[in-house]
Amino acid sequence: MKKSSTIFLQIVVVLIGIGTLALLLWEPHLEGRNVHTTLFEMYFKDPFLAYVYIAFIPFFVALYQAFTLLRYIGQNKVFSQAAVNALRTIKYCALTTAGFIVGAEAYLFITIRGKDDIAGGVVMGLFIIFISIVIATAAAVFEKLLQNAVDIKSENNLTV
Repeated sequence: MKKSSTIFLQIVVVLIGIGTLALLLWEPHLEGRNVHTTLFEMYFKDPFLAYVYIAFIPFFVALYQAFTLLRYIGQNKVFSQAAVNALRTIKYCALTTAGFIVGAEAYLFITIRGKDDIAGGVVMGLFIIFISIVIATAAAVFEKLLQNAVDIKSENNLTV
């Protein structure tokens, strides 16, 4: 892969991270119940918001690992154990994100059901769960393929 392509993809990963962080910080100000609250009340008295911020930690870890994996690709070190470990971490982060979203969906069903319309939140959650599972599956397939290639490479180096 060309160096310019990996640099472009690294820039895209960084922009995704910056955009997500900006949305996480900006969106609570638009939410109906937080419009007229102070920053302290918004960020420290809302357990669901704290849960959302904690739930996004694996997402940012996965972005960092994707950035690292692209760095390995740019350095022609894609067939290394470090690249396999990066894919494994991305897989676990995607599964953890899906688990956090399942927890958020359960929270919505338990606390808000019947009081408000939660259909939009549920559909967005299901969409994120689906995307997370697709990413975890793709990372698992690539991890297995890359691990086989690394094993073959190490066998060839030992026999030479």
